[in-house]
Amino acid sequence: MQVMQIPLKILTVAGCWPPVSWSSLCKRIVYNAYTIFISLLLFTLAVPQFLDIILNVDNPDEFTDALYVMLALVIACCKMLSLLINRKNIEMLTNALMEKPFRPLEPDEIKIRQKFDNIIQTYAIWYAILVEIVCGCMTLTSLFTDFRRGDLAYREWIPYEYSTNIMYYIIYFRQLISLTAASIMNVACDCLICGLLLHIYCQIEILECRLKKCLRDQGNLGECVHLHDHIYKFACMVNDKFRIIIGVQFTVSMLVVCSNLFKLATTTLGAEYIPLIMYTFIMTFQILIYCWFGNEVKLKSIQLYNEIFEMDWIKADKKIKESLIMIMNRSLTPIEFSCAHILTVNLDSFVKLLKTSYSAYSILQCM
Repeated sequence: MQVMQIPLKILTVAGCWPPVSWSSLCKRIVYNAYTIFISLLLFTLAVPQFLDIILNVDNPDEFTDALYVMLALVIACCKMLSLLINRKNIEMLTNALMEKPFRPLEPDEIKIRQKFDNIIQTYAIWYAILVEIVCGCMTLTSLFTDFRRGDLAYREWIPYEYSTNIMYYIIYFRQLISLTAASIMNVACDCLICGLLLHIYCQIEILECRLKKCLRDQGNLGECVHLHDHIYKFACMVNDKFRIIIGVQFTVSMLVVCSNLFKLATTTLGAEYIPLIMYTFIMTFQILIYCWFGNEVKLKSIQLYNEIFEMDWIKADKKIKESLIMIMNRSLTPIEFSCAHILTVNLDSFVKLLKTSYSAYSILQCM
């Protein structure tokens, strides 16, 4: 049973996951060239914007203008590097979900897996649509304002003359294409990580289903103990491979919310106001989905203790009770995801992020 189909397809579009069917050398070379092209799109805009901040920016208004899109490109570059480095690990994680002990065996377990696969696909599609709507709105606004004035869509350091028509068109549309590539990269990484979190939640539900069947049939709980142990190991591996990128995402989201609040406070109502609000919303929503699903996994892992206690365990024999106690003791330690060993990925951390962003905005406004 194939898992994570839509997230992996978005990864393929982002240049980080070669199609399985492209096994020939020629097709591999073509896809590697495509990956290099996407990388160049991201880095050739992120680096000049960073240099513009160092060389040209000298007041808060210019700083927030330069920071406006640069942070989204920085996080996209970081995510692309992380995805390329962890390509083998991603393959190992997705393959593990199709093998024992995670592979569903009975019809009711298969039904649980299919339910969560459908949830992951639905969330991925709607999230991609939402992000691309925001990206399209920013592009259209720029075309009707900046392009008509002959200005670039976004600030960047350009060490040569670009006032001629051909050079201006090349740089302007390269910026728009780079922004689209960055949005796809962000969607790909977010859908992958959140999909893995939902699969951990799914495995806990499958474990509950197996425990109920074993208690009903007075079967051996060894496989259930084995599955519970593997769920914790799987969660630990997901956290280990992606904790840095989640930490970068937290930092970038805080800076974006802070700078955009300052920009909103100093910008008069106009055509650029709506995409700015939408951009602030999507960057906030981006970290919310990490915190939401991380919080759901934590609550589900703790809830397992109560679910076992409510099962019909009184008539079970001593060996089964010992296995149940082992699982319950383990479930007292929740499955928590952390970003760079500093913050846990849950709704409390999301509230702290918003408070910190507003505090930083207040300081910036006073300065």
